[in-house]
Amino acid sequence: MTAVAAATFAMTAPAGAADAEPMHIIVGYAPGGAADSLARLYAEQLRQDGHGTVIVENRPGASARLALDYVKRSKPDGKTVFIGPSPLFTIFPLTYKKLSYDADKDLVPAAVLTDVPTVVATGVHQPYQNMKEYVIWARRNPGGASLGLATIGSAGHLGTVALGKMEGIAITPAAYRGASPMLVDVISGNVSIGWDAVASMMPLYKGGKLRFLGVSGTRRAKALPEVPTMKEQGFSQYDYATSWYGVFVPAGTQPDVVAQVEKMFLAASANAATAAKLEALGLEVVARPGQEARRRIQLERAAWKPIVEATGFQAED
Repeated sequence: MTAVAAATFAMTAPAGAADAEPMHIIVGYAPGGAADSLARLYAEQLRQDGHGTVIVENRPGASARLALDYVKRSKPDGKTVFIGPSPLFTIFPLTYKKLSYDADKDLVPAAVLTDVPTVVATGVHQPYQNMKEYVIWARRNPGGASLGLATIGSAGHLGTVALGKMEGIAITPAAYRGASPMLVDVISGNVSIGWDAVASMMPLYKGGKLRFLGVSGTRRAKALPEVPTMKEQGFSQYDYATSWYGVFVPAGTQPDVVAQVEKMFLAASANAATAAKLEALGLEVVARPGQEARRRIQLERAAWKPIVEATGFQAED
């Protein structure tokens, strides 16, 4: 609890709201990452919009599952919300034999906030310029293809395994404790490619340290109009590798309270300054209601199911 308290970011309530119960935004990652930065930007905007004190609590661990578990046990009054990534609801139910939560019943989606474009990257001294050239190189260099990952069982991992099976090449996954050490090895050439969110790689890309081979999704990222999608290059395995952040509340929250949380976060998303700050982080503001979150969860889980089955991957705790 000391660590949580140290990571807590409290906002000063506006006049007249000091006695109101604060809202707690729970994040499943340590301070400083994309999810944490996103939560703090929304907390500040909610305060400016007159919603009183908003506190960001960092509860890292188990790929954000610890934070999700905390929120599912919280009072369903709209005062404790979870800002979490979509794979908890789309991929994890397919790859974990047993989860501590029911992805469809324990939390209620209140809103989709941002898309999180992802990218396959390599060091600038590597001989391939895009993903098509990488596949040709991997075929000519058996045993030399490797993929750096911060999360085993992620969309990038599953998509790359599926791509390797389709192309008849072996791309060996290499797991790291985070994106930073992984990217050091990508830049140096210790691994041939790496996969993560655009947000975590953008500074190195702009600094001329990384080359982007292809982005996820079916359209080019706003921040990277010069980088083709994987789909453009003939690789549909990454169509749903653009994850997203959403707002979730505990099951049992009354519909009118869910609607109020939805309204608050959608209004915060509409602020131009906040949207610009989010996009500068490599996050694309989409701002959709909870109904859209439910639709995307079911659509993306159905799309990942055959890929997971084809790879045979099972996650371990």
